Amino acid sequence: MTTTLLRLARTAGVLLALTTAAAADEPLKITTSAGPIGQLAGFAAKLAQEKGIDVKVTELTDWIAINEAVSSKAADANLFQHGAYLAVQNKTRGFNLVQVDKVGVIAPVGLFSKKIKKLDEIKSGDSVAIPNEPLNGARGLILLERAGLIKLAPGKGFSVSKFDIIDNPKNLKIVELDPAQTYRSLDDVSLALVNVTYLIPAGGDPKSALVLDSTIDDELVLRFTAREDKKDDPRLKAFIAVFKSPEVKQFIQDKLPAFIPAGFGS
Repeated sequence: MTTTLLRLARTAGVLLALTTAAAADEPLKITTSAGPIGQLAGFAAKLAQEKGIDVKVTELTDWIAINEAVSSKAADANLFQHGAYLAVQNKTRGFNLVQVDKVGVIAPVGLFSKKIKKLDEIKSGDSVAIPNEPLNGARGLILLERAGLIKLAPGKGFSVSKFDIIDNPKNLKIVELDPAQTYRSLDDVSLALVNVTYLIPAGGDPKSALVLDSTIDDELVLRFTAREDKKDDPRLKAFIAVFKSPEVKQFIQDKLPAFIPAGFGS
């Protein structure tokens, strides 16, 4: 009986070792958002390949799907979201995802227009588009307040909504749209809050912003995110080490206008 148990234990140990080895041989699977962040992840993956690290990057347009891919183990990690957004997603969708490292990039948001050249040209009753996603919608409202167009109830932070507008002297109409649609709405509204992640693929120029918010806030750094049980995956750590390279930082500065490198060190 003892001999049989020992044999079974040895067999299980061999199978576990083989499974672990096979997993180590699989490419690291990263999901990311389509556009500039996808380009960034792809550039880092190419560098990693040159160092013998096999990384497969998949770009998706649905932000929820990017997290679901990691949560369901279809992907090992993702790169597209900041900590404030992650906290909301973990709470509302039951994910158990964590940021893996401090390195990342900040994607600014800005107020853009095709109808006016400066903010004091805004007329009474004009429409302003902001994202219907709570956090980026809040960033839009906060930027409108900084621009002197509205006043918000104090102390709300990123939880502020259009219902917290306590003063709207120009009676602006706040229109909530899918974040990917706010740039396209510029033909219809006087002003729109657009994240540069969507602006650049749509052909927009960050330099055309009437106001560009480049706030350096730790909560707004887009970082690698993984399941709790995958955060110490050696393949992921090796890839992040490549991502921290001077070449990646230079790529951000040269190829991603307005994006801000974060956590790269000196």
